[in-house]
Amino acid sequence: MRNILLVEDDVALGRGISLALRGDDVRIALREDCAGALEAAEREEFDLAILDVNLPDGSGLDVLRRLRELGSAPVILLTCNDLETDQVAGLELGADDYVTKPFSLAVLRARVNAQLRRAAREEVVELDGFRFDFARMDFRKNGARVELSRTEQKLLRLLVENRGRTLPRALLQDALWPDGARYVDENALSVAMKRLRDKLEDEPSRPRYLRTVYGVGYQWAVKP
Repeated sequence: MRNILLVEDDVALGRGISLALRGDDVRIALREDCAGALEAAEREEFDLAILDVNLPDGSGLDVLRRLRELGSAPVILLTCNDLETDQVAGLELGADDYVTKPFSLAVLRARVNAQLRRAAREEVVELDGFRFDFARMDFRKNGARVELSRTEQKLLRLLVENRGRTLPRALLQDALWPDGARYVDENALSVAMKRLRDKLEDEPSRPRYLRTVYGVGYQWAVKP
């Protein structure tokens, strides 16, 4: 059963989306404001969230921040055509996709299914002797279990899901510490990366996978 959180204050639209997405294997939890969404997110786990950005008691971006603290389930934002700033802000906070209003329910359903398929694939990542099971928090190197802290798990997931791409330090800091990146010691990210290298790399001083792109950020390198 897939559990989807839908946050939409337009009652008719919310019901229409619910009907379009609901099925024998899909359950929709419909909420109309930030308070209801946050209460639901604290109480149960969701496989995906669809968030309207403009809500009566705040912004869907605030809900996104909290969801990113609680886990890494895909998030799709519903935004207005003329609010590009909301789209940019949402993606920088960790949203996986956005759909602009007005939209086709068929298009939204396709986007939702694509994100659910991607999430299912990425729950377990196997590459070059590593096996990372993010759902069960089971991380292995050549079959041996590796214990990772919560921050290290989040950092690893961001890097392997974007392997081959360089992720800027600022983006990683915001994703790891969404409520207080500016107050976190500037070396915190470097320390988390060093610990991750010490646990996963054969030669941490000469990393093969967890590469630094100087002046930019970090990446999980892929074989050419």
